[in-house]
Amino acid sequence: METQAMHIANGIINGPVAAAFAALALAALALCVIRGRQDLDDRLAPMAGLVAAFIFAVQMLNFPIFTGAVSGHLLGGALAAVLVGPWVGALCVAVVLIVQSLIFGDGGVAMLGLNITNMAILGTAVAYLLIALLLRILPRTVNGLAITAFVASVLSVLVASQGFVVQYWLGGTTDVGSSLGGLAGTMAGVHLLIGIGEGLITATTVVTVAKVRPDLVYALRSLRPVPATATQLPVGGGAR
Repeated sequence: METQAMHIANGIINGPVAAAFAALALAALALCVIRGRQDLDDRLAPMAGLVAAFIFAVQMLNFPIFTGAVSGHLLGGALAAVLVGPWVGALCVAVVLIVQSLIFGDGGVAMLGLNITNMAILGTAVAYLLIALLLRILPRTVNGLAITAFVASVLSVLVASQGFVVQYWLGGTTDVGSSLGGLAGTMAGVHLLIGIGEGLITATTVVTVAKVRPDLVYALRSLRPVPATATQLPVGGGAR
């Protein structure tokens, strides 16, 4: 049986742990819906659709771990957090995971709470916290935005991968051929490489959007403004 770490298949984690994380994911998504409705406007709504479609595409690429027993893939939480914010971003990733599970069988339906917690909630939240911090430290320039997107992507992927390790520790039922420490180390090592790849994709995508329409980048217009200079990205402007 194939075991997927970032898309957890049915039977990998026991029922009680899966049910607990399903309740946690449901509560978190309900909060995202409430808070996300406050952010939605004529710019954010179409961007959310584009972000969800992009994440769906990149998540189709899987990388085998433990000789195929476990696999990892790009997440997209940092990209969503930068472009549409943490609340709508988490919903975008969650919708992708639900569609992949129900239609394509990528991740078990009974494990949806686990997958949503790791990738939609944890990954996006960590990414946005880092984005909020880095955009206050780094200059609001193209290079600053690129570094922010890259670092947030790498670290959010690493944290999300360790979310699976915690879940496996709480209720793992399948032998992945390694100790818990070995699982954590291997997941971190592989997802560091995945995170670097995702970081490059995210940085390139975000910078491209910011150069043309910085008003479409949620992080630029929603975080604390800084005085604009000729070298800084404008906030709320851009070509029409």
